[in-house]
Amino acid sequence: MTSTVPASLTRTADGSALQAVFLDMDGTLVDTEGFWWDVEVAVFRDLGHELDEAWRDIVVGGPMTRSAGYLIEATGARVTLPELTTLLNDRFEERIGDGVPLMPGAARLLAELAEHAVPTALVSASHRRIIDRVLHSLGADHFTLTVAGDEVPRTKPHPDPYLLAARRVGADPARCAVVEDTATGVAAAEAAGCRVVAVPSLAPIAPADGRAVVGSLEDVDLRFLRSLITGME
Repeated sequence: MTSTVPASLTRTADGSALQAVFLDMDGTLVDTEGFWWDVEVAVFRDLGHELDEAWRDIVVGGPMTRSAGYLIEATGARVTLPELTTLLNDRFEERIGDGVPLMPGAARLLAELAEHAVPTALVSASHRRIIDRVLHSLGADHFTLTVAGDEVPRTKPHPDPYLLAARRVGADPARCAVVEDTATGVAAAEAAGCRVVAVPSLAPIAPADGRAVVGSLEDVDLRFLRSLITGME
């Protein structure tokens, strides 16, 4: 479940213009985008269908309903969307049962945000059951709140998840920095009016106004995130 945060937490300890930091999960904080594809391949093989590797870039980074719906249509598999969603989540939970690998720089960045009392939200298109499992590896104490894809009427690429996160921490979206790894996530954050750091995982993302593109989370720290906000003033 998401949580409400007192207004006193909506500013960093030194009064910086940066009010909050929101981070995507799969491919951004944890190295799991490949896991999802492996799971999709395995599930569809059980259903009697082989997935085309070319479809991988199409289904990455979006809500499960979109990805699953595309694969059902592409393969003609005789399975309903709710059935497939359950199969995928079940198999993914099995896949990450022993934990998930963090992306380089993720642990250091989360620790720095916590040290400076920056309100931080995990905002993912993954379902709550998956987020709660991954939090065992990330550390739930690093996040002021978490937002799951099945907890909003419209998930990424719509702005709803980021608008909800900003509202729950009492922050102006324009003073929130978002870290994302896919074009879908970037679109959601920018539609919400947030400043974005793109850390591309499987497909390139071009720089744009209000958007920085870096090679990895090793290039991201609190000073850099603050500069995204102060640079627009």
